Amino acid sequence: MKLSPNFSLNELTKSQTAIRNHIDNTPTDAHIDALQALCKAILQPVRDHFGIPFTPSSGYRSAELCEAIGSNKRSQHAKGQAADFELAGIDNYDLACWIRDNLTFDQLILEYYKSGDPSSGWVHCSFKDKGNNRYECLTFNGKEYKKGLIR
Repeated sequence: MKLSPNFSLNELTKSQTAIRNHIDNTPTDAHIDALQALCKAILQPVRDHFGIPFTPSSGYRSAELCEAIGSNKRSQHAKGQAADFELAGIDNYDLACWIRDNLTFDQLILEYYKSGDPSSGWVHCSFKDKGNNRYECLTFNGKEYKKGLIR
């Protein structure tokens, strides 16, 4: 099932951890609606702007899958509202800044980024299709969250 011109439901639900551990990672219709909104608001505009094909490293995760990887079952991933991704050849800090400056989002986190290493880490971005997006920008270094996008 296509969620947008360049993204499929399979891409946003595939998980090696779920496969290995026989965890059902099937989204509900409400999760699929949220994933479509995420693709329309975030992933497709990123793909269109940069012109670089990419597959999110993480999209929808069932509550059981979230717990299996050490995440929280209340994560926006478990609601179909978030994806983690990076683009080959694009500095993740620059990618996060472009999203901040051009798109509507709920939470934008530059995760595990190391200044001077443009391919380090990844970008986490979420979108609430019912509105009330916070435009919250954070940087996570593996130990703590800091407000803003920090190079």
